[in-house]
Amino acid sequence: MNDVLPTGQSPLLSIAEVDAGLGAAGYISNSQISTAIYMAHHLQKPILVEGPAGVGKTELAKSVATWMKLPLIRMQCYEGLDESKALYEWKYGKQLLYTQILKDKIGSVISETDNLTEALNKLNSFGDIFFSKNFLEPRPLLRALEEPGGAVLLIDEIDKSDQEFEAFLLEILSDFQVTIPEIGTVSAITPPIVLLTSNSTRDLGDALKRRCLHLHIGFPDEKLEARIIASRVPGIDARLLKQLVSFVQQLRGMDLKKLPSVSETIDWAKVMVLMHASVLEVDMVRDTLNVLLKFEADIEAANKQIAGLTHKARQDAGIAA
Repeated sequence: MNDVLPTGQSPLLSIAEVDAGLGAAGYISNSQISTAIYMAHHLQKPILVEGPAGVGKTELAKSVATWMKLPLIRMQCYEGLDESKALYEWKYGKQLLYTQILKDKIGSVISETDNLTEALNKLNSFGDIFFSKNFLEPRPLLRALEEPGGAVLLIDEIDKSDQEFEAFLLEILSDFQVTIPEIGTVSAITPPIVLLTSNSTRDLGDALKRRCLHLHIGFPDEKLEARIIASRVPGIDARLLKQLVSFVQQLRGMDLKKLPSVSETIDWAKVMVLMHASVLEVDMVRDTLNVLLKFEADIEAANKQIAGLTHKARQDAGIAA
């Protein structure tokens, strides 16, 4: 892989530029995230972004596309995903329509031939027409390769796909090209910026990992989470923000089936603003716990400690009991 930048994209001059650009797109980055994007851009390598659900992996790809003014092409992975859904498929309806149109012309085509072999060769030449780019329906991977000015390709939740699909991706991830049997090799005009996300529901293969830079996004600390919420919920009261963050950070210290993510904290902050809350009250917290926690067992466990959790959150924000 060379280190020449794609012709359709301006070079990033520094990691600080990445940090500022993501911030302008509404994404609160850190040094590890900004460095990964900077390296991916200059080295033309995909990034495998791992971490719990809801910590901003998908949002990172969206923000990169917004900041760099590139189209975002998203491919959602799932069990059973194959190349016909990810790369291309033939426009069978169009092929059939053209077959019907040409059906009446076959007589005139073969009338000019002298023997059966010549007639068959003449008819076979028409088969290549039906398997040309005119009859090809590009899916996300092919669309990303063919985007003339480059794109951000998001391969979302790669861990939900099969190992066979992982193997299929290797050519694209290493060389930004793909081979279509009927047409040949299609190479990217401008290599896309590729981000693969994984919630680590299964182990990914070594071959895929070798082709990618690795980035882990975990739950943020208190300071970073407060910055994220403030950027996504403009105008939230500073004392309420401190209480929300303290409460969520305490929940993440509990033995729960699913810890609340950043996206759920943002939703909870919006709910509290909607309810005109300025101080966390036990009853209000209890009534809105289902925004943060998604399993009844987790809600029951939190409810047993809700008074203490709320009290500490208010103390952390400097509010008297």
